[in-house]
Amino acid sequence: MKTWRIAGINFDHSHMGDNLRMAFNHPQVEIVGICDDQPDRMQSAIQNFGIAQDRVFTDYRTCIEKTNPDIVLLCPATARHGEWTEKVAPYDVHVIMEKPFASTLAEADRMIAAMAKTRKAFAINWPLAWYPSHRTAKRIVDEGTIGDVIEVHYCDGNRGPLYHVADKVETTPEEIQREKSRSWFFKRDQGGGSLLDYLGYGTTLGTWYHGGRKPIEVTCVVDEPAGLEVDEHSITIARYDVGLSKFETRWGTFTDPWTHQPQPKCGFVIKGTEGTVSSYDYETTVRLQTRDCAEGRDIPVDTLEPPNQNPVQYVIHCLGNGASIEGPLSPAIARIGQQIVDTAMQSAREKRTVRLIQ
Repeated sequence: MKTWRIAGINFDHSHMGDNLRMAFNHPQVEIVGICDDQPDRMQSAIQNFGIAQDRVFTDYRTCIEKTNPDIVLLCPATARHGEWTEKVAPYDVHVIMEKPFASTLAEADRMIAAMAKTRKAFAINWPLAWYPSHRTAKRIVDEGTIGDVIEVHYCDGNRGPLYHVADKVETTPEEIQREKSRSWFFKRDQGGGSLLDYLGYGTTLGTWYHGGRKPIEVTCVVDEPAGLEVDEHSITIARYDVGLSKFETRWGTFTDPWTHQPQPKCGFVIKGTEGTVSSYDYETTVRLQTRDCAEGRDIPVDTLEPPNQNPVQYVIHCLGNGASIEGPLSPAIARIGQQIVDTAMQSAREKRTVRLIQ
């Protein structure tokens, strides 16, 4: 069996630690290198995964040239996704880009074009895509249990991006205060804000649930927190030819969903012509209503097996079997999600309803 060589490059997003753990735990993966221009950001990964110093780099070119990876994990700030894809693509590697897809549709198209030249696999990872509850909801949709999907309602977020680091380790109030003024999450020109952080989750998985359908127009409202460049709360309404869907993002939930579900709950409610299903983050059941059980019933979530537990498993499975990247990780579905995000951004700026940006 092939051993896949993986390098993790750019630690802007704390999810790098989570993705490296998935690589570390995969029986066919060797972590051959990690790279960031701020060495202190790599220390926990070095310790957690026993990475030797000769595999630690501060220049991405040296990292790739010396380690010769098959797959590169990228976790840059949102507004630098295009830049980093274009930097790495010429080295003829497969790329897993951590969510969101990009800060703009134009940037997403640059990324698609850069990877198309290489004929290598390109996946955009959305951690929500691996939650058993949301996978179970998709199975129920695909089986036709609730008929044709006509509405997707999404609400998600957390207390804020500085309240935790990799592996959901909580930070201290002092660390939060120290980092807030310098974190890219709170800088507009680097793609900060709850909308860009979380809306792509809802619109991309929402497109997956909608079977690839696109909305006609979008209306979005964001809060305008005093002293901040970016939003911490957004609500987006997308009008489809079958009805309205709603996508809400929030930094500042009462609790984090991985500890205690806040109210409103984080997750999805999907309405079909013959029923509904609710799927909430981290919960062990989904709630299903159908015409023969209008009162609803709880259904245990599916037990996910490899290769459908995380992006590293999935991409390696696709590569090993000559299969295309599908679902929310595919550039095709994620691009529709980005179209909705871009349109929502324009709607919020101009304070009006906007036709879907093409």
